[in-house]
Amino acid sequence: MCRLADGLNDRPTGNRSRGFVFRFFGDIMKNILIQLDTDSQPSTFDRVVAVDAGADHIFSYGGVTADNVEPLVHGAIFTRNPSDLTHTAIFVGGSHVPTGEAVYERVKKTLFGPFSVSVMMDANGSNTTAAATVLCAMKHLDLSQTSALVLAGTGPVGYRVAQLLLSQGATVSLASRSLDRSREACQRLAMLYPGAKLTACESATAAGLKSATDGIQLLVAAGAAGVSLIDADQWRSIATLKLAIDLNAVAPAGIPGVEVMDKAKERGDILTYGAIGVGGTKMKIHHAAVRRLFEGNDRRFDTSAIFELGRHLLMPNV
Repeated sequence: MCRLADGLNDRPTGNRSRGFVFRFFGDIMKNILIQLDTDSQPSTFDRVVAVDAGADHIFSYGGVTADNVEPLVHGAIFTRNPSDLTHTAIFVGGSHVPTGEAVYERVKKTLFGPFSVSVMMDANGSNTTAAATVLCAMKHLDLSQTSALVLAGTGPVGYRVAQLLLSQGATVSLASRSLDRSREACQRLAMLYPGAKLTACESATAAGLKSATDGIQLLVAAGAAGVSLIDADQWRSIATLKLAIDLNAVAPAGIPGVEVMDKAKERGDILTYGAIGVGGTKMKIHHAAVRRLFEGNDRRFDTSAIFELGRHLLMPNV
């Protein structure tokens, strides 16, 4: 026996109409994750994580943009009864974060009423990595009393690390090789957090970097793979520094002397984390977020929501 999925027959889409959609009584509804990747080849990393997180099927699409995503969303929401859409979810990824953000926004605008599925945006792993970084810092520092420097702060991960630090009351210096880029990023962050203690700075010169490190307790390097952002002697000589986190997994290190496997490693009076040391936390958050997508059809996992999920998961009493 089978039943017609209520309200879905002959629903118009463009110049075509949807056919009848049937599901057999007693069938187990499978959890489908639709991977919308802005790169031409969808990320194998994100697919593996989705499988390990419990998705039954992953439908992967590459080359997705804000202009061509709407039919893919329609395919997700018009093929199941609205009461079954908790078993369908969308993951937005890809290496170019601004394009991913545009896709994420268009997806949300395309959903409507009961025709909604949960959506997660983690292009380039930026949201889960930033959340993990700040949660690692919170294990050791009271962020409301912390002065932090984020190197490569205009990049996709660095910007979100700065955003989350500000959300926890930290004083943040956001560094870029270009002071103009740093100022532009700070202007955007100031719109999110009016009155935040936020300073734009440049790290291209020795004088600029020295000024930026003055009085900080937390140093985060979020630059491109294989790019050193500060000399070993420079960061070790910061008298107030308590914690250094390097998110670069490819040699040379972003913070020379911090090793990729470091996880609360004591180096003199300074604790250090490397990319893999943070990565374990990142993966826990990523897995949990994918699982939560299938707990309802209205989840929206962006930077802030992913951080809050991670905090509830790893620091439930904070």
